[in-house]
Amino acid sequence: MNYAKIRKFDVSNGPGVRTTLFVSGCTNNCEGCFNRELQDFNYGDKWTKEKEDEFLSFVKNENVVGVNILGGEPMDQVKDKDLHNLLKRIKEETNKSIWLWSGYIYEDIISNSNKNEILTYVDVLIDGRFQLDKRNISLKYRGSSNQRVIDIAKSREHNKVIELEI
Repeated sequence: MNYAKIRKFDVSNGPGVRTTLFVSGCTNNCEGCFNRELQDFNYGDKWTKEKEDEFLSFVKNENVVGVNILGGEPMDQVKDKDLHNLLKRIKEETNKSIWLWSGYIYEDIISNSNKNEILTYVDVLIDGRFQLDKRNISLKYRGSSNQRVIDIAKSREHNKVIELEI
């Protein structure tokens, strides 16, 4: 996996102070994408064990309440286990909340074993492709009105999409 950027302390994505990872690579090609350069799977730097350890050290900071995973497309990170391993470590070592943004919808993610494996560690999924014609800058945590902010634990428990009350 390659990554484009890490924000040690991020207050612009998700609630509270969070540590954010922008992965490289996306096959969605959404019109109006604001991270177009991150669509290239070779963009940025190679993810390493050292980078993973450093990222975890940021997450373990007492001021950090959780993690954001954006891209690129996190659910396209299935060619290796790098993202899966990172999310697993976050849960095992910190149990802090993980929010993940994906152009794929929840129903498609859970029907794909590789993507669902990543979702296992996610607390909140913001799903759906950004749609320029549905762009709405007043929405919290998402860019277009078709996107949903999903509580994964409740959705799995009720076997249907349960959106997070914001």
